[in-house]
Amino acid sequence: MKMKGYAMLGIGRTGWIEKEVPVCGPNDALVRPIAVSPCTSDIHTVWEGAIGVRCDMILGHEAIGEVVETGSLVRDFKPGDRVIVPAITPDWSSVEAQAGYAMHSGGMLAGWKFSNIKDGVFAEYFHVNDADGNLAHLPDGLDPACAVMLSDMVPTGFHGAELAGVQYGDSVCVIGIGPVGLMAVAAAQLKGAARLFAVGSRPNCVAAARHYGATDIVSYRSGSISAQILEATSGRGVDRVIIAGGDNDTFLEAVQMLRPGGCIGNVNYLGSGEFVRIPRSEWGCGMGHKTITGGLMPGGRLRMEKLAALLQYGRLDTAPLLTHRLSGFESLETALLLMKDKPKELIKPVVLL
Repeated sequence: MKMKGYAMLGIGRTGWIEKEVPVCGPNDALVRPIAVSPCTSDIHTVWEGAIGVRCDMILGHEAIGEVVETGSLVRDFKPGDRVIVPAITPDWSSVEAQAGYAMHSGGMLAGWKFSNIKDGVFAEYFHVNDADGNLAHLPDGLDPACAVMLSDMVPTGFHGAELAGVQYGDSVCVIGIGPVGLMAVAAAQLKGAARLFAVGSRPNCVAAARHYGATDIVSYRSGSISAQILEATSGRGVDRVIIAGGDNDTFLEAVQMLRPGGCIGNVNYLGSGEFVRIPRSEWGCGMGHKTITGGLMPGGRLRMEKLAALLQYGRLDTAPLLTHRLSGFESLETALLLMKDKPKELIKPVVLL
């Protein structure tokens, strides 16, 4: 049986294609999307060739769906169940998962399967490996449009706060306040950050950052962001930096604004360039106890369930991220191009199917 999907045809080219409906293995599930959202990483993949050439690969890795079929060994899900589908779907029996890095099961970043090493969710049906380990039931009453932010934006932003080691009373700077950065602001606030700087300039993103707990807004349009942070902190800098936007040079500013003993957590997808810039002197000539970490968000059912509980019980509201709500498969291209062109009113588009 054939299905329709919106795909990367090659670097810089997208379009609609037909493919065979995926085969459901004994531990797997076949899912029909009911809400999806494009991601900036789709833009890096298609228009920058960030992960290399991909031909006729269906795009998308953020979805809420309805289970259509399950394999014979799947115990906890059945056809008709509405599910949260994480962007990262590891192989939970892998040695990498046993070592605590399931997102790298099968190799570095290989837990990121959708629109990387297999077809993604912008299709009439998509395949989910290890359904019992990767899917999570969508709690009753949650809006699928808001819940689709649980696939990637929420867990990636929250992972930035985890990587940076945010603790109560810390001063924190979040660089980049797109949807991932906004969720990093929310995570830092929930983890007890005291003074919380957010770096950005778009009025709607600034308003959302304040909604999620930012105490100070820093604009890169006003000059060096590290200089502004150091001035605001009387030269002391901040305890933690979360990088959720910018480019390879952003690390330079992050190191400059970080106190000795502090930590940088990077969750920004660096789509081009060969090297990142780390300033020798401000890094203490390599001995400043300024830790730099970077990681792909963890996937899996447990994480999805815990993050969904934050929405379910009113601890987190993702609705402020949703600036564009579209309907129908024909809107997938429009949504992707919105992420590419980034009009000033955009934070995140969602397509309901």
